[in-house]
Amino acid sequence: MRTIEWKDGIVITIDQTKLPHQTVFVKITNCDEVAKAIKTMQIRGAPLLGAAAAYGLALTAYHSKSKDKGQLMKELTASAQILKKTRPTAVNLFWAIDRVIEKAKKTEGDVPTVVKTVVEEAQKMAAEDIGANRKIGEHGSTLIKDRDTVLTHCNAGSLATVGYGTALGVIRAAWKNSKDIKVIATETRPLLQGARLTAYELFRDGIPVTLITDGMVGYVISKGLVDKIVVGADRIVKDAVINKIGTYTIAVLAHEHKIPFYVAAPKSTFDWKQVAKDVVVEQRSVEEVVKFGGVQVAPKGVSAFNPAFDITPLKYITAIIYEGGVLSGADFQKLSSY
Repeated sequence: MRTIEWKDGIVITIDQTKLPHQTVFVKITNCDEVAKAIKTMQIRGAPLLGAAAAYGLALTAYHSKSKDKGQLMKELTASAQILKKTRPTAVNLFWAIDRVIEKAKKTEGDVPTVVKTVVEEAQKMAAEDIGANRKIGEHGSTLIKDRDTVLTHCNAGSLATVGYGTALGVIRAAWKNSKDIKVIATETRPLLQGARLTAYELFRDGIPVTLITDGMVGYVISKGLVDKIVVGADRIVKDAVINKIGTYTIAVLAHEHKIPFYVAAPKSTFDWKQVAKDVVVEQRSVEEVVKFGGVQVAPKGVSAFNPAFDITPLKYITAIIYEGGVLSGADFQKLSSY
């Protein structure tokens, strides 16, 4: 499944807030609409946020009426700032914006040439994401054995990327290689990306999946029901992996029970200039916690805490799977060179 694509000045993407009950495609025509789609979670998943941001800049360039490159660059810079204010944690978004802006700055020629360059760069980045995910799947599938039960958290599938997926890319590749595997997916409160999206993807693909609540992870691991764990990442810094809230809990449990804990993510998720304390963890609306499916479940007026991500120290990570291979142990000390 391709999650997002460019068609003649329009970005077409799946509205992920409607899944699994409806498959609705949204047509986006300007950068403000891209930003809104990101904020409202119609578009989500770190690699997809990068592609969407690049497409947002492409829309600005494509529809610009500017006749001067300097004015076009001002428009692109303004759009970049709008996009950067949408969500603070996933580094892919910032990486993509900076890459497109830098490419536009270095492009010589008239406005149509710059516009063409920006659009082509966005399309190139989307294609690169799919290629990277397939390579991640190939590398990661070698770590999965026949008859393994693999636990995954949140959604790091085709819906979180341009296509194929990172953590689910590993699972898909193992399944494609005829490995008899099963998957346990956590529901992933409060927005249920595991229940709504991961279970949807795996069930659609015919891969055996069992859904559990987040609070059941300790039980299923302690009972020996999990052989491997594979998750995605929103940012990987020098000393930690930042991923959906609940990841740290699962990693500590995996460490205690000696279960391999793998992180699958493309290089665009690597942020080697930062350490964990530098990362801004997004705080989302309390409404997501006090309500379930839009229905109030907590007493009105009660306070709630809703960090979207948590931070897992590298000591709990068995390996990081990326398009270049598998990093583990001593490799973590050399991460800045990748």
